[in-house]
Amino acid sequence: MKPIERPLQHPDRTHTGFQPFRALRHFRKLIADKEDTEQVFHIVEALKGRKTSRQAAEFVQSEEGRKLLERDFEIPARLDDHERWADCAPGSVAQTYMAFMKREGLTAQGLVEESHKWQPPEQRPQDLYEWYYDRLRDTHDLFHVLTGYGRDGLGELSLLGFSYTQNHNRGVQFISYAGARQMKKDSGSAAPIFAAIAEGKRLGREAAKLAHQDVEMLMREPLEDARKRLNIGKPEIYRECLKIFEAEGLSTQDPGGSPALQSAAA
Repeated sequence: MKPIERPLQHPDRTHTGFQPFRALRHFRKLIADKEDTEQVFHIVEALKGRKTSRQAAEFVQSEEGRKLLERDFEIPARLDDHERWADCAPGSVAQTYMAFMKREGLTAQGLVEESHKWQPPEQRPQDLYEWYYDRLRDTHDLFHVLTGYGRDGLGELSLLGFSYTQNHNRGVQFISYAGARQMKKDSGSAAPIFAAIAEGKRLGREAAKLAHQDVEMLMREPLEDARKRLNIGKPEIYRECLKIFEAEGLSTQDPGGSPALQSAAA
């Protein structure tokens, strides 16, 4: 079913609301097995609340959202088609994105497949809410490139802070602060870890909605021009933390044994 033909809300969709005890149970499982990324999706769903749903409904019914719906293309397939972006200039969002994905050994489709382990496609109500939630997931690695946050433990947690004030999912906020607490406890670092999360929240609040952008146009834009247009500030405290980790002899990739959170920012 094409997105433009979907109903706003499928009859099978339920908005579960705030379920903190369920989220805590799954977070404990994530702490016990830091590679069990399925737990991230459970936490996000348990704490999604209604603000994200309202934002989704407003966007898909807006002129901006309807234009994107009418164009109808799968974001992961488009992002993974590197031949499409081969003619983009050095320093463009596309060239920076492709270098990032190659360096990290990632594909956009890989994150889709990870989410399907939690909830197979046939179990997902095919409505405009789902189209919007997929968009939040599918633009995750573009968020990394645009914001400058790495895929190290603190980079992921700080990006979750950024994503929370963009998309209002309290599950994302919960994971960012719970993960920061665990990182601080395990590492004993003097780095201002919580301040880096707060900085991410501020930068996300001040920036334009990244998941609402026209991906085709964005990819061809010079990266620095895109950051300026979208009002994306520099993550200075995050970068300060990485320097402190290095000076303390800690791994900048995972200074405190933090959970594998690459799937969470959606």
